[in-house]
Amino acid sequence: MKIIKTHLPGLVVIEPRVFEDDRGYFFESYRYENYIEAGITEPFIQDNESKSVRGVIRGLHYQLGEFAQAKLVRVVQGSVYDVAVDLRKGSPTFGEWFGIELSENNKKQLFVPRGFAHGFSVLSESAIFTYKCDNIYNSEAERSVNPFDTKLGIDWKLDGSEQIVSDKDKQAPNFDNAEMNFIF
Repeated sequence: MKIIKTHLPGLVVIEPRVFEDDRGYFFESYRYENYIEAGITEPFIQDNESKSVRGVIRGLHYQLGEFAQAKLVRVVQGSVYDVAVDLRKGSPTFGEWFGIELSENNKKQLFVPRGFAHGFSVLSESAIFTYKCDNIYNSEAERSVNPFDTKLGIDWKLDGSEQIVSDKDKQAPNFDNAEMNFIF
């Protein structure tokens, strides 16, 4: 497995070793000790999976306080543009974002530490997206940043006419007005 650091401290891309032949492929999508050696020490306790159609934008989501979550995300089927935004006050990259295509073909994963908002857009006809979390979901601690905040300027890799966004995400506060309590 190869670990690629991004410009946002703590946010890393993981490229697993994939073994392919005429029968198909095999790879370890997660082995605890390999991630520990790579510095990803969070004990994952909840797995989530979503299926979405082309054009769906989910995010930018996070949880506050004791319910904050680190996530290890990947795509099982299809392709998405995955985005993480640094919400950690005092971070040299506070308010900056990183985006990467995750797909069933490239098999890349993204480790999103606590203190980041996370979201993705679906680029293929549909996508199955999975994520391991180091904390349980708590609806009362859930917060969002508007994915279309012009201050962030995220290019979701979709035309406006094909974007499908929940009312909740459309009505989320902009970055400057979002509630966040993360310290770098």
